[in-house]
Amino acid sequence: MLVDSHCHLNFLDLSDFKNDMANVLAQAKENDVQHFLCVCVELNDYPKLEQLAAEYPDISISVGVHPNTEMEFPVTSQMLCDLAANPACIAIGETGLDYYRTHTEEAREVQRNLFREHIKAALKSSKPLIIHTRQAAEDTIALMAEENAQKIGGVMHCFAESLDIAHKAMDLNFYISFSGIVTFKNAIALQEVARKVPLDRILIETDAPYLAPVPYRGKQNHPALVKYVAQAIADLRNMTFDEIAEITTNNFYTCFRL
Repeated sequence: MLVDSHCHLNFLDLSDFKNDMANVLAQAKENDVQHFLCVCVELNDYPKLEQLAAEYPDISISVGVHPNTEMEFPVTSQMLCDLAANPACIAIGETGLDYYRTHTEEAREVQRNLFREHIKAALKSSKPLIIHTRQAAEDTIALMAEENAQKIGGVMHCFAESLDIAHKAMDLNFYISFSGIVTFKNAIALQEVARKVPLDRILIETDAPYLAPVPYRGKQNHPALVKYVAQAIADLRNMTFDEIAEITTNNFYTCFRL
């Protein structure tokens, strides 16, 4: 069995699934995907995620604000903790730093402050962190250490950084999650990371509807396709699909204390 450890089900174009979320999940289960973590990127979306979790018991959710999301009000750790009280909410995030489109120091400091509030919320609520980093890896790791994120741990989602950054994250009690990027032909450096990260620290995800794996690259991603990520890692490590499926599923339940 497989777990999609990071997806955005509320962003799917359901016209591919006869306009019914149940068909998304049914197709996933036909491909042995048993559980889904639907990740929040904007607080206005959170009620939709709560509704999905209430309707489908195999969906867990998180609460958080993506670093690129522009907020109309300040987000505090207490606000996040209050929302995380829903039993279906198993994590805080996604949060982190993304400097790809953020070029001023003032804007980056806004991201860093928001990240700090998420880490505080994770520590208060005893729920692990889902961390996004893009062109900000060193600052992300430094802030995690500064705010004692290692006391709660979590996952570096959609990992696309170096093995050195992976080791620094693992030293802070974080798992490394691979997405469809690991199936791309040009992702040679990331494939080497996937070969070397310890098996007890690996998770897999789709990040659906984004980053569909080969052979569906460029199309809408969805949880059923997480099997291609599992197969890619199995091939890279000379292991069987079933071995990677079992390991990553067990890691998911350990990481998120389920």
